[in-house]
Amino acid sequence: MVHVLLVTFPGQGHINPSLQFAKRLSKLGAKVTFLTSLSAIRRMTITSSTVDGLIDFVSFTDGYDNGWSTDDAQNFMSAIRNHGSKAVEDAIRAKQEEGDPFTRVIYTLLVPWAGQVASHFQIPVSLLWIQPATVFGVYFYHFNKYFDAAGSNEVIKLPGLPVFELSDLPSFLFPSNTNVYDFVLPTFVENFQILDRENSPIVLVNTFQALEPELLSVIDKYKLMAIGPLIPSAFLDGKDPSDTSFGGDLIQKSVDYVQWLDSKEKLSVIYVAFGSYSELSKPQMEEIAKGLIENGRPFLWVIRGVENSEKLDEMLSCRRDLEKQGKIVPWCTQVEVLSHPSVGCFLTHCGWNSTLESLVSGVPMVSFPQWTDQTTNAKLIQDFWRTGVKVRKPEEGGVVKSDEIKRCLEIVMDDGERGEEMRRQARKWRDLAKEAAKEGGTSYVNLKTFADQVLGADKSRN
Repeated sequence: MVHVLLVTFPGQGHINPSLQFAKRLSKLGAKVTFLTSLSAIRRMTITSSTVDGLIDFVSFTDGYDNGWSTDDAQNFMSAIRNHGSKAVEDAIRAKQEEGDPFTRVIYTLLVPWAGQVASHFQIPVSLLWIQPATVFGVYFYHFNKYFDAAGSNEVIKLPGLPVFELSDLPSFLFPSNTNVYDFVLPTFVENFQILDRENSPIVLVNTFQALEPELLSVIDKYKLMAIGPLIPSAFLDGKDPSDTSFGGDLIQKSVDYVQWLDSKEKLSVIYVAFGSYSELSKPQMEEIAKGLIENGRPFLWVIRGVENSEKLDEMLSCRRDLEKQGKIVPWCTQVEVLSHPSVGCFLTHCGWNSTLESLVSGVPMVSFPQWTDQTTNAKLIQDFWRTGVKVRKPEEGGVVKSDEIKRCLEIVMDDGERGEEMRRQARKWRDLAKEAAKEGGTSYVNLKTFADQVLGADKSRN
């Protein structure tokens, strides 16, 4: 039987698409073992009926079983590599002894050590790329010396990609005043090195063909297969109405926000969320709050770690005014919120999961990118997919003021021509995303081809 070992980094933005990928692959007849660290498995709420029984979960201790902080990122990455490599090796040996060997190892972008171990055992590997294909292309061209990110005021023109300015490129390409994330670029280089050793390197990309058609076909060194959006079926193709969650939330969600949304008019609510990692300064939070109040529309704002009014008062001086107008929650099922008919705008950090969920839901965006691939995603949202507007940050950096946030919200939410065009584009991409995921659609066909031909060939070799 086809048996895939799927290894993922223990972060929410990695767990969600990986779980959805595992669910889909298992429904196509593959046996899937899902391996990540104990810190994630402990916090995951694996309650979805669509996960139960389909996937075998295996964990390992990385020495950070109660979680880790960004302040200790370098040590954490070293620990997870050491412990994770041993866990992959142990899992491979155990399944070989049981007579149920892994026929392929698939891993996400921050755990290339899984690919290294698999290669040692001569097990074929594939990379599950959970950022847009465009960003994969940017890194590929950067590592192959097509452009110099250290140049100044350059316009970047690369095969299969839109025209970018340097400020549109992923933040990891540029030196920063902190070395906390210095491990990222070498990690990505390692991903490409592993792919280069494969006979027929395959990159499974969480996107869909219509969204990024040129880049998916222009890099002939690898076979890029668009298999997304990796989003629960109930919100995408509708084939499995019970598949209403990713099944792996690391943070406990609130329970009453849906009823609150039900009480609001169609397309009247602004949804505000900045993902599971981004940390905004207190002054920036205050400016966002002022922008929301000045805009005057109801909003649902996710602020992690704020479970009571006292904590919220420490962060926001205008908490009482905010709560008269909107609702603040510590966490929610985001795709459930975005698919609600009352939501008309998403103020987002432009993480790729958030961007895809907004596209699938047909919700226009106000883009407020922070780091990593988010700057590139924001460029695509505003100038190429035309489903949103990007906040203008001060040239000298610093805090984006409330009037700029209000300006962007009003462009998206008002009845003017620009806002209406964004809504039309959002509906177009929503329909194309759902079409790709349906039986016979491009993403469905790509994943089935991978399962039948690639994994089938792996099986025959064992």
